[in-house]
Amino acid sequence: MRVITPMVSKINGFFDQYGSISNDELRNKTVEFRKRIQDHLKDIDAEIEETTKKADELSFEDLIGKDNIYQQVDKLKKDRNKKIEEVLKEILPEAFAVVKETARRFKGNNELTATVTELDKELAIQKNHIIIDGEKVTFKNTWTAGGGEIVWNMVHYDVQLIGGIVLHEGKIAEMATGEGKTLVSTLPAYLNALASAGVHIVTVNDYLARRDSEWNGPIFEFLGMRVDCIDKHQPNTEDRRKAYLADITYGTNNEFGFDYLRDNMVHSPEEMVQRKHHFAMVDEVDSVLIDDARTPLIISGPVPRGDDQQYHILRPRVKQLIESQESIVRGFLNEAKKRFAAGDDDPKSGGLFLYRAYRGLPKYGPLIKFLSEPGIKVKLQKAENYYIGDQQRNTHKIFEEKGLNCFLIVNPLVGEIPGDTNIFLDFISSIDNCHFLHAFHYTNNKDF
Repeated sequence: MRVITPMVSKINGFFDQYGSISNDELRNKTVEFRKRIQDHLKDIDAEIEETTKKADELSFEDLIGKDNIYQQVDKLKKDRNKKIEEVLKEILPEAFAVVKETARRFKGNNELTATVTELDKELAIQKNHIIIDGEKVTFKNTWTAGGGEIVWNMVHYDVQLIGGIVLHEGKIAEMATGEGKTLVSTLPAYLNALASAGVHIVTVNDYLARRDSEWNGPIFEFLGMRVDCIDKHQPNTEDRRKAYLADITYGTNNEFGFDYLRDNMVHSPEEMVQRKHHFAMVDEVDSVLIDDARTPLIISGPVPRGDDQQYHILRPRVKQLIESQESIVRGFLNEAKKRFAAGDDDPKSGGLFLYRAYRGLPKYGPLIKFLSEPGIKVKLQKAENYYIGDQQRNTHKIFEEKGLNCFLIVNPLVGEIPGDTNIFLDFISSIDNCHFLHAFHYTNNKDF
């Protein structure tokens, strides 16, 4: 409370200032905040773009180089998330004050008039409480929510400002029925939506999801935000995809969960409905994350045998690849055992074969049993440190061997394909557009 109380005072200070500005100036605060966020992220966004471009310019064969650069990109994206947290924390008092002032104006006025925007024109077609008259738009403080007409009559108290701060920090705010949880959610929802990355508000049933989106929606829409509810749209539809593109998206925990599962079953990214996750709030979190979590979400059903049944076509080839992989790993492991028995546990010799076996099939039964023997894990660790240390300087030596001209990595299978390498090429060409199996090859043979 010693940390939060001064923040509440700041919020109320800005709230007093905003009481004298016009509706247009109040609405323009959203544009102003987003511009400040973009300016704060400008340098790191440019660095991410430049680094990604470097990776794209490398040839496909330079897998290690691409991987190293993409690791840098991942790190930059994590740094970007931290910068978003920094700037949102800086904006928080002003953003919360904007929402509180908006709520006060809706409570104290039957209508709010401002200059019309393109979003207003879109919303006015669907919503009766928004009226366009020339270059002006009027928002009424009465609208339909949950099947009934409501009149906005709420303004945030200090305790609700505290609750909003706690939720923004990713913590749990416990509030009794009637203390205004729905109103509290408007504060961190607006703040985090300013990052233009989407906010999810998760509820326990579709009635609450629809009602809360309709109840709070006009507040956000007055401030230039798009609001939608996924429960209003059928799964795997363009409308559902647009709902996820809204600034603030309401929905039930089951619908969010099943959409996530379905997105992991699509054949191409274009079929996905969800975008990258940014910020979410969960209503009745004890029920959603404890009670409902006892029942797993499962998508299942019979698969008919059609003309294009790729599983039955690919299974024999996958089985052949797996058997080949086990054969390779078994050879590496046996060689490692022989060299260890002879006292040769150098990372460049016996340790190399053990590390090859580990890279090939980490969960291979005989390997796991061998690693359980005293001192073997330490030898594996030494070999691993040698080959992946010093910025992966020696990584290429793991499979650099005369006659070893093709390696396969399949979640992650690594090794030489014995015999004709066309086994691998035939398999890859037969995969077609299946997304569930990712494979690529590495070769020292330019003619391959």
